[in-house]
Amino acid sequence: MKIAVTYKDGDVFQHFGKTEEFIICRAENGKVSSHTIVNTRGKGHGALAGFLKDMEADVLICGGIGEGARAALAGAGIKLVPGVSGKALEAAEGYAEGTLKFDENAGCNHHHDGRQCGGHGHGGGHSCGA
Repeated sequence: MKIAVTYKDGDVFQHFGKTEEFIICRAENGKVSSHTIVNTRGKGHGALAGFLKDMEADVLICGGIGEGARAALAGAGIKLVPGVSGKALEAAEGYAEGTLKFDENAGCNHHHDGRQCGGHGHGGGHSCGA
């Protein structure tokens, strides 16, 4: 199984759509056997689901994530494990062991001006997870 975790400075990055790096872990028999850090090469939001599919990820562990990205990941056949914080490698290890705590309902919470995800614009027509 391949587990992808949003990654920044060793931690689970909290905004899926702006992830610049993932840690990709191979897990076997309930343990992470290897890992590597990959750069998204500027891909963002909806393109990240395709990027992860190309990386053959089975699972994505992340912090916040919008509805559009949830749909894109589901369409790519990637299991979503949202609402995670802390060290990225430890999160992957916890998932492999079956002990990771997460929040299935974690959404996109990067706004500080009261806007909700989906349908808003950040100059350039950005929509969370789309």
